Amino acid sequence: MVDWLEGMIGQMVIVDLESPYVCLGRLEQMNERYVVVADADFHDMRDSDTTRENYIAESIATGIKRNRKRVVILRNQIVAISLLEDFTDQ
Repeated sequence: MVDWLEGMIGQMVIVDLESPYVCLGRLEQMNERYVVVADADFHDMRDSDTTRENYIAESIATGIKRNRKRVVILRNQIVAISLLEDFTDQ
C-alpha cells in the first residue's frame, strides 16, 4: 500500500481530514508522520454552506483556488487521500 501512495507523489490529490477540513493540491512528499501538499487549497468546510463533495466538484469545475504554497498534514489526521481525477459526484 505504501508503494501505491508513493506513486501518487507529484499528482493532484484530495486529502480528507478527521476535522472539517479538506485539502486539494499536488502531493509533494510524504513519510510515516506527515504528507506535504503543494499549491494547495486548504479549506475549512465550516466556512461553506455546501457539502464536501459539492465543494470538491466545484473546485474541479472552476479550478483549485490555491491559498497555500505548501501544507504539512499529520498523517494521523487523514481519513482518505485520493487522486483528484478519481473524484466522481455521480
